Amino acid sequence: MTSAARFVSSPSSSFPSGEGPVARAAVRELRGSRIREVSNAGLGLADVLPFWFGESDQVTPAFVRDAAARALESGATFYTHNLGIPTLRAALAEYTTALHGPTSSDQVVVTSAGVSALMLAAQLVLGPGDRAVAVTPLWPNVVEIPKILGAEVETVSLDFGREGWTLDLDRLLAALTPGTRLLIVNSPNNPTGWVMPRAAQQAVLDHCRRLGIWVFADEVYERLYFGEGAPIGAAAPSFLDIATRDERVVCVNSFSKNWLMTGWRLGWMVLPAALTADLGKLIEYNTSCAPSFVQEAGVVAVRDGETFVRGLVASLRDARDHLVAALATLPGVQAHAPEGAMYVFFKVDGADDSLAFCKRMVREARVGLAPGSAFGDEGEGYVRWCYACSTERLDEGVARVRRILAPAA
Repeated sequence: MTSAARFVSSPSSSFPSGEGPVARAAVRELRGSRIREVSNAGLGLADVLPFWFGESDQVTPAFVRDAAARALESGATFYTHNLGIPTLRAALAEYTTALHGPTSSDQVVVTSAGVSALMLAAQLVLGPGDRAVAVTPLWPNVVEIPKILGAEVETVSLDFGREGWTLDLDRLLAALTPGTRLLIVNSPNNPTGWVMPRAAQQAVLDHCRRLGIWVFADEVYERLYFGEGAPIGAAAPSFLDIATRDERVVCVNSFSKNWLMTGWRLGWMVLPAALTADLGKLIEYNTSCAPSFVQEAGVVAVRDGETFVRGLVASLRDARDHLVAALATLPGVQAHAPEGAMYVFFKVDGADDSLAFCKRMVREARVGLAPGSAFGDEGEGYVRWCYACSTERLDEGVARVRRILAPAA
């Protein structure tokens, strides 16, 4: 008998009586993507207007695509350092320094997408039984990742009112009790567009410092910021503005939104340099490294893309204002202009089952929207509309929805 054969078990002895192969409970209990469920309902319908995913209808700009092509032509197809190529880490350190203050290359780590950065950051500090707190509604991946690791997640919901989406700071601080391991904040927020004010960030950081709580800041949308009086292209308030680089703060970012690189799967983190060696081991066991030619394109995006980013933000601000004004004309809709990101998260009277409502919109109006319940129970009754597209497409989408909500109009 060979050594390999000794490890082969017969089917009858592999599982308890009557039980087939299953994933472990923590995985089976993860939420499925309701956004995907809606988009799957629209497969094969060529005339659907897709507002469900968080991406622009424009391709990645030519100067980034050309950089990737040059890198491929030059043979950039090999493994790289786990933490990223030195030129990209240096470019990201310069970029972060310009926005948020002194940051060195050894405090920057490149990852295969922003969502991979979120998973890696969680693997770095969370374990079974740990307690995490998340500000919601929130992109489901961020809430579910700690659960994969056996951690428990408590949510503190934003409130919706006349001023749009707001945070009850006292309620959040009360939830951050001794023994809490991690706070997760996404600002600008997906799906609501809410932006955490600087004063609230400072109060939260001071509180977490006293209790030794880690802060994970998902700041993927930081440049898509429309705060009152803020110049086009200014970054939203960031924990990096007020935290030192050697404390329990990890900020996650991505190339997906600023440079329209959703399909490229490239992200980064800023974190204490003391953690990078251990993080490098985790990257090795997850993805080994981000693709070399994609990283080369990332260098060009960061160093040469500022004009593009500012133009993108200006167009998104115009699209936001256009969509909010159009939604205000629909019966039973309550919408407010968000401070950031690329979504309007609005309330629809009678849409108590937002998943069913969005499936109806696909089926009857050929409009693809994201159900609020995809972002947690706190999002039920709301719908997310991504406005990263032309105003002509937005107008057509609103017209189609109007025919369902006001058929006699």
